[in-house]
Amino acid sequence: MVVLPSQLLGDIRNNKAGRGTFIEKGKIYSERLGILSKKMGYINVVPLKGRYNPVEGDSVIGIIIETSSSSWLVDINAPYPALLHVNEVPWSIEFGDTEKYLNYGDSIMAKILMVDESKRIQLTLNDRNLHKIVGGHIIDVEPSKVPRIIGKKGSMISLLKKYTRCRIFVGQNGRIWVDGDEKGIEKVVKVVNMIENEAVSYGLTRKIESLLKKDAKDVR
Repeated sequence: MVVLPSQLLGDIRNNKAGRGTFIEKGKIYSERLGILSKKMGYINVVPLKGRYNPVEGDSVIGIIIETSSSSWLVDINAPYPALLHVNEVPWSIEFGDTEKYLNYGDSIMAKILMVDESKRIQLTLNDRNLHKIVGGHIIDVEPSKVPRIIGKKGSMISLLKKYTRCRIFVGQNGRIWVDGDEKGIEKVVKVVNMIENEAVSYGLTRKIESLLKKDAKDVR
């Protein structure tokens, strides 16, 4: 749902004020034009356009842009690169051997470990389903469209997985990894582009499901 600046979103008795919001007299309001997103009890407003705003705990897809003897710099589609230290990967790495594991241009599924007051961002791979990406295809979208692509309680992404038989990982930073056969990946790219262009349309989930069903009659 698109919300306007100063629009009432809820109260602090039942919700927590997240990014893109402010509190006044116990009520939570939007501080910007954007997409309403509720996650883990927080009310957030994601700007309609712009770079990704990192939040601790977010899952992201990053691209290695620089290596050092004990860490990597990672592009996560944010205003600043993120740091991935050797202590935050599942491998035992000798000092100076970082390039043997992750090198310039490699992609990773990661999680935001910390964002400090000076906007320094730290990543981790020490969690389930986080790893170096091998194969597949990465789609770039506006970060604000990610909640719509995932859908309420994962409804939209579940449809995509069901009718395309693809593996899909959605990064909160506007990057989506898809792996499957060529036809399945093409369907995912087509649908993601449609969702991005029609994110605020009414009945979009039903429209997408009807479209996917036409080409997947063997799926129930």
